[in-house]
Amino acid sequence: MQFFSQINSSKGAKTVRQLQDEITAFLKERDWLDQYNHPKDLAISLSLEAAELLECFQWKTDEIALKENREELLKEVADVIIYALQIAESMGADGEELVRMKLAENRMRTWPKK
Repeated sequence: MQFFSQINSSKGAKTVRQLQDEITAFLKERDWLDQYNHPKDLAISLSLEAAELLECFQWKTDEIALKENREELLKEVADVIIYALQIAESMGADGEELVRMKLAENRMRTWPKK
């Protein structure tokens, strides 16, 4: 549970913009920014990470998956978020602004009732 305990002990929340900048700095440190930071490749990677997230739930109930794989699930969620922010950054968009705009759009939509 080391990963999860690090999350809970994090001090000071970062903005989405700060996270995007931190991800970009990480990519530059490894010389990956120009090599791998293209929307198509990032979308493929995001899909693969989302599949890894799904794999944590495969053949299990929610309760069992969360109990047995909580740390792994959180890591996969982080991977998905990182790739989503990389896609936004590679297209010159601010992730926070995108989320706010999409939420506003969703508020205007009519959703079918269950």
